[in-house]
Amino acid sequence: MPRRVLVLNATYEPINICSSKRAIVLLLKNRAEILVAGLGEIKAESLSIPRPLVIKLVAYVMVPRGERRRLSRRVVLARDGHRCQYCGSTRHLTLDHVIPRSRGGGTSWENVVTSCFPCNTRKGAHLPAEIGMVPRARPRTPSLAEFLVTSPTEIPDGWRPYLEPIAATL
Repeated sequence: MPRRVLVLNATYEPINICSSKRAIVLLLKNRAEILVAGLGEIKAESLSIPRPLVIKLVAYVMVPRGERRRLSRRVVLARDGHRCQYCGSTRHLTLDHVIPRSRGGGTSWENVVTSCFPCNTRKGAHLPAEIGMVPRARPRTPSLAEFLVTSPTEIPDGWRPYLEPIAATL
């Protein structure tokens, strides 16, 4: 049984993934409603609630867009397919600033890539062109679907109708 719940805004736009416990609190406070129920029920002495898989907030909530999404290691790794952007390795992954901070590069989606420890050490404070280590893909801000779901294997079937239209448009 999934322990995570997809949270949709009042406009049916995915905005978060929360725990089942948090989803139940939102439901009990009448701040959300169940759109898709998972298997089983959550039972208490005086009530029984279907296990939520997708909930929708009753009131619209403003959420940050695009550049304002906070950079995180988990999302950078997912965006880059959990592979070093220089050699393709999947072991000993770190984050690398394409333009090093010591050379004026900032910590932004467009300047941070996944790198294995050996490649990160070899590149050091050099620019990619100076050492011949150009990232395989240009770093970019992740789509909303990538930001919310960091592994395709963790997407329950009940979430797909709400995530696939967004992945196609961004």
